[in-house]
Amino acid sequence: MLQLILGGARSGKSRLAERLASESALAVTYIATSEPLDGEMNARVQLHRQRRPSEWGLIEEPLQLARVLREQARPDRCLLVDCLTLWLTNLLMLDDPQTLVVERDALLDCLAGLPGEIILVSNETGLGVVPLGELTRRYVDEAGWLHQAIAERCQRVVLTVAGLPLTLKGVAP
Repeated sequence: MLQLILGGARSGKSRLAERLASESALAVTYIATSEPLDGEMNARVQLHRQRRPSEWGLIEEPLQLARVLREQARPDRCLLVDCLTLWLTNLLMLDDPQTLVVERDALLDCLAGLPGEIILVSNETGLGVVPLGELTRRYVDEAGWLHQAIAERCQRVVLTVAGLPLTLKGVAP
């Protein structure tokens, strides 16, 4: 099953995804996309590390998400990707804009053929004020288009608000 868990900052989306991964009864590999470049981000990463069960595998991949998914997906494995918007940010910050197109297309192309359970976590950023600045507006646009394309491919899509899951597509978790 392919699932997309959306939500704002501190909405409970990662906790929900971690619970679903645990409940899958499969071996879990956590795929972290963040690059903790400052103290605040490092603290967030530490919080996630403390919450994860010690038996879960961990792969840190900030750019080549499709490659890692293809290499790691197995019928007896649950892959939890946290998070797509950090991955998108990493790609937007590169000097080569073509890399975003290549990596995004590779991700979208590989999703349908992946075996096992795949849980994708992402920040819903399109519900607020339109941000100032070209890069931040591009980020919101790219995230919205990515979420639409991934949601179309998923069997379940959940929006998490205040720790409560709202199922948008598929059977409620």
